[in-house]
Amino acid sequence: MTLLALTVFLVAALYSSAGFGGASGYLLAMKLFGISPNVMTSTALVLNIFVSTISFSNYARAGYFRPKLLLPFLATSIPAAYFGGTVKLTEQIYSLLLYSILTYLALRMAFFPTLTERESWVPHALPLWAALISGAVIGLLSGMVGIGGGIFLSPLIILMQWGNSKEAAASAGGFIAINSISGLIGRYNSGIFEFGDFGLPLLAVGLFGALLGSGLGALKFSGAGVRRALGTILTIAVCAYWFEFVK
Repeated sequence: MTLLALTVFLVAALYSSAGFGGASGYLLAMKLFGISPNVMTSTALVLNIFVSTISFSNYARAGYFRPKLLLPFLATSIPAAYFGGTVKLTEQIYSLLLYSILTYLALRMAFFPTLTERESWVPHALPLWAALISGAVIGLLSGMVGIGGGIFLSPLIILMQWGNSKEAAASAGGFIAINSISGLIGRYNSGIFEFGDFGLPLLAVGLFGALLGSGLGALKFSGAGVRRALGTILTIAVCAYWFEFVK
């Protein structure tokens, strides 16, 4: 279990540097240790809440939080995440749904610069209808697969040019924390919440990792650096999954 704790620390540090809670990384780590999907999902959501809250706080204190890039998405994502948290998927459907989406995002973020990194870039207006629809879809997915949804929201904000990498990271942190709470409540009320005995030690090391990683991301990394961190996170997650899938 020491190796799992070290993995969680590293995941929390890396993911929080891009504004994330790290759920997809925790899920992958716990899967490698043979933990059941139901315990994995519940434990990942708890870790997500605390790590993403720390990440959001650091990015917000550094001046990168724009309420317009968070609140409209939350209006529809919260009820959708609650509903998604009541749905129990088979392991095969769960894995294919999550990693098929993440594969595209990994390639896009890791290898292709975005227009938001240009000096002359000006953010595009965010239509309310687009935020509401996107929030509902992301919230449903996040509740179903046990992640906070920021791993979908952050690339969306960057690719649609609604905000730059650090503003997307700030929005992702707040989005993840709130949707993880909603998804967790849905799992608890449905009787499928299972928090393993190892949960509290993992939470402790995850908090230390979040303090380190989000501090570096908000204060030390450039916008391109945060985008590359995002791409690296996604690439590691999807490569490990597809390797296991093919094997």
